[in-house]
Amino acid sequence: MQTRILGKSGLAVSAVGVGGIPIMRISQAEAVDVIHRALDLGVTFIDTAAGYGDSQQKIGAAIHDRRDGLVIATKSGATTKEAMLKDVERSRQELRTDVIDLYQFHGVGSDEQWQTLAGPDGALEGLLEAKEKGHIRHIGFTSHGVDISLQLVEHEAMETVQFPFNLVACEPGERLIPAAAENGLGFIVMKPMCGGQFDDAELAFKFLNSYPDLVAIPGIQTSQEIEQIAAVVESGATLTGDDKTRADEIVQRLGKVFCRRCGYCQPCPEGIPITSALIFEGFTNRMPPENVVGMAKGLIEKIPDCTDCGDCIEKCPYDLPIPDLLKDILPAAERFLAEQEKTN
Repeated sequence: MQTRILGKSGLAVSAVGVGGIPIMRISQAEAVDVIHRALDLGVTFIDTAAGYGDSQQKIGAAIHDRRDGLVIATKSGATTKEAMLKDVERSRQELRTDVIDLYQFHGVGSDEQWQTLAGPDGALEGLLEAKEKGHIRHIGFTSHGVDISLQLVEHEAMETVQFPFNLVACEPGERLIPAAAENGLGFIVMKPMCGGQFDDAELAFKFLNSYPDLVAIPGIQTSQEIEQIAAVVESGATLTGDDKTRADEIVQRLGKVFCRRCGYCQPCPEGIPITSALIFEGFTNRMPPENVVGMAKGLIEKIPDCTDCGDCIEKCPYDLPIPDLLKDILPAAERFLAEQEKTN
């Protein structure tokens, strides 16, 4: 498979990697088979997180005897030095590796949050110490916020940025991707298929083939998924003709409902967790059902409090009709809980 260099980290990785969320939904034996199939296809990059349930353990079971040549990335939302060092050690144990190639701050959303991470006894001190000890090799961050990401790509400790980029959420191509390249950071694409909101891998990766310096990490839970994606990436084909027409239709449809998780709509005057509501469908498609039950219950409790004040619409940079979307999400959450009650 084609390779990419992740910026100044110098890490050479396959043009497409494997994201570690959906394997939480399958057994360890199934996860090992899926990851082994990806490795057989030439995938050399796997990304997960300390917060992804048993994802690290399943990946560790798959790679412990095939570690050579792999680049393993994980991440933590820890905010203190002590907590970050504990997560690094847990990641090393669960992934069954002495050293983790890339450790990332998970979900940096604001300057205030970053000041905590980078402050005295903050998580940054933990990662720098882990790097000095040889427990990790490189440091990066993940985010859904363009503004904070534009700030962090200039930080001397950062070597990679992981950010959503796809047919619909293509805004990073205007500022963030160029800024990352200018500062020597590798760009890792999360949510290449809109966080599970559409399933046409051919269109999704033909779009990304136009950006040959990026590395996408689609969440994978079947061998067929990675086989199809690898074939599209290897073909080098881009969007033209009928494919371009179909892609434009998807953008028109999903662009009116797709949440970028930037958080600008928050806080809601009524305390409704708007972002959680708008990504609910994607979570049901990618996460184990038991991990989504609490979210569904919270939405059922809070969404009826919406007063249609319009505050969220004014703050949303993508002009999403949020109150209308919430009205559609409520019955979806109710159906999900009803189905889980029948199953259990």
